[in-house]
Amino acid sequence: MVEQGDAAPLLRWAQGPAVSPPRAPELQARGRGRGWAGDARAPEEPGPPEVLLQPGRLELGDVEEDQVVAVFVVTFDPRSGNMVEWCLPQDIDLEGVEFKSMASGSHKIQSDFIYFRKGPFFGLACFANMPVESELERGARMKSVGILSPSYTLLYRYMHFLENQVRHQLETPGHYSHLAAFYEDKKGGLHAGPGRGGHLPPVYWLPSIHRYMYPEMKITHPAGCMSQFIKFFGEQILTLWKFALLRKRILIFSPPPVGVVCYRVYCCCCLANVSLPGIGGTIPESKPFFYVNVADIDSLEVEMSYVACTTEKIFEEKHELYDVYVDNQNVKTHHDHLQPLLKINNADREKYRRLTEQRQMLLYSQEVEGDYSPCEEDLFVLMPLITAKGIKSWAVQVAASQDKTLTAEHARGMGLDPQGDRSFLLDLLEAYGIDVMLVIDNPCCP
Repeated sequence: MVEQGDAAPLLRWAQGPAVSPPRAPELQARGRGRGWAGDARAPEEPGPPEVLLQPGRLELGDVEEDQVVAVFVVTFDPRSGNMVEWCLPQDIDLEGVEFKSMASGSHKIQSDFIYFRKGPFFGLACFANMPVESELERGARMKSVGILSPSYTLLYRYMHFLENQVRHQLETPGHYSHLAAFYEDKKGGLHAGPGRGGHLPPVYWLPSIHRYMYPEMKITHPAGCMSQFIKFFGEQILTLWKFALLRKRILIFSPPPVGVVCYRVYCCCCLANVSLPGIGGTIPESKPFFYVNVADIDSLEVEMSYVACTTEKIFEEKHELYDVYVDNQNVKTHHDHLQPLLKINNADREKYRRLTEQRQMLLYSQEVEGDYSPCEEDLFVLMPLITAKGIKSWAVQVAASQDKTLTAEHARGMGLDPQGDRSFLLDLLEAYGIDVMLVIDNPCCP
């Protein structure tokens, strides 16, 4: 894990394009001048962090602190269904948590973990299913133990504790002393900054907190999280990248277990974590909602952009709730104007080739130096860097240019297919408020 003092280059990179992509210190020494490997120049001495803190946001030191605002136990009652069995504090609003922390269809599996959103908070719950010789419980006892926090980036710290506690609750129901002691030890309020009152803390979406996440990446996600994401979707990852960059509403369907699908939600949001300097100030933030169910329909109806997952197939019929529906590796949309984005073109294949090539170079670098630790943070940084490098470079140029025209040559320079990505470019220009004229001929029109 990178220490807090090593975060300066990571923080600065999140601010703008003039800094090399972040790397852990041990890999920075290898150099990045030519494809992240082979250039053995010593790294430049990092300067002081250039962090522009927003009023009311957490500072770096605050993010590192424990912020558990609730702990709860959810059980399945054969007569009443899902219900909150116990919680602290007792007056906190947990309406709907009984369904978020025990996904539909969980009775078919033995264990799972679930990330979700509850109002201004994010939750992590661990589920377990234990067979019992009880007619009253219909042969199975199912429970989830979970916590709520203002930020999802630190929830992973309690995964092991929650797994142990849900097993404890199954074996000795009704004994909450360990959970109560945990809450008393970990509970804490946000530090009040200038102008902050006693109202609810802000929701920390990925664009606001992503700069803090790289130092935690190796232990925030299981080994191979991004690797599995890339391998699972293959070239379709470029399709998801386009939809994510356009801030479309993306809903991923999968039967339980849902834990790994929650990680796909996060990886998908990372694809959209691209800073386009000087433009796109009004575009919606990329919001990881993680697991959602039918109880979330009202809230999803008013969202302009999100990425979420569900185990409930009924969502597929509710076209008004999403723009893009992902079922296994099948990415589809019901919007006619988005259909062209589903087609993989030569520029997409080239970007995917470069991505897999760079990934192999990173793995080889680790093998040569005998460092077998996971390189997940490398891939989280590498993916948006490769896919958006050309667009970011062009965005800087066009902001200072007098000629506001975008030609086929410009598109190729951005790493896009002038014809295959024409509709994507049109949507991108509109979404980010870029005032240019597209002069790429449409092959369908004379």
